[in-house]
Amino acid sequence: MRFRDALHAEWTKTRTLASNGWLLLVTVALTVAVSAATAAAVRCQSAGCGQDPAKVSLTGVELGQAIVAILAVLAISGEYGTGLIHLTLAAMPRRTTMLTAKAVVLAGLALVTGAVAVLGSVLAGLLILPGHGFTPAHGYDQVLLGHGPDLRAAAGSVLYLALIALLSLGTAAVVRDSAVAIGIVLGLLYLFPIVANVVGDAQWQRHLQQIGPMTAGLAIQATTDLRSQPIGPWAGLGVLAAWAAAALLAGGLLLRLRDA
Repeated sequence: MRFRDALHAEWTKTRTLASNGWLLLVTVALTVAVSAATAAAVRCQSAGCGQDPAKVSLTGVELGQAIVAILAVLAISGEYGTGLIHLTLAAMPRRTTMLTAKAVVLAGLALVTGAVAVLGSVLAGLLILPGHGFTPAHGYDQVLLGHGPDLRAAAGSVLYLALIALLSLGTAAVVRDSAVAIGIVLGLLYLFPIVANVVGDAQWQRHLQQIGPMTAGLAIQATTDLRSQPIGPWAGLGVLAAWAAAALLAGGLLLRLRDA
């Protein structure tokens, strides 16, 4: 089967599964809602209040990523659970082609969904933050996508969600079981920041933040005080990309070596 045919088959399976549509809608709604709630809760009473308005506006990505991860895990582990994987591999004997097609479809969905969610979050920030002290009088301009750092934060957040989808797909291809794969991915995302905060040594704390997929990847959202960040914006996103690539490579290798 040609890659184009594999891509069409994976897209057909993805779009005809009703739960996927609901998960994508929940991703957008949850991301925007959390971002808006965070913006509404933050106050800047004086100049230099130590908040990054772009990062505040995009806080919902931290929760929305969990839904993206679940969607990506179910894309392959769900087939193992139902036995559909046998039909998939019979139609697409080249297993790496199948995994690549799934990755392309999921990344595309994550990019589109992420773009909508991020745009909604930025708009919420534009409407809410100025009324809470984030004004030129306090040294803050509005979060505008025409502004270089703000555009990088927004576009990077979209890429971040796509990479989370790829990391989750690769992990699910390795372990096959939905619950285990979801647990591993969410553990990688949310446990690194917790462990980093518990560690008393400042240098080790910084290292953990630099290698954690979530803490490193979300550095792309920072637009102020960049020198104090554990890792640079694009370097941090590169760390997440490395995690995703490693997961996909491991998943592809095990798909070829193991029986269905």
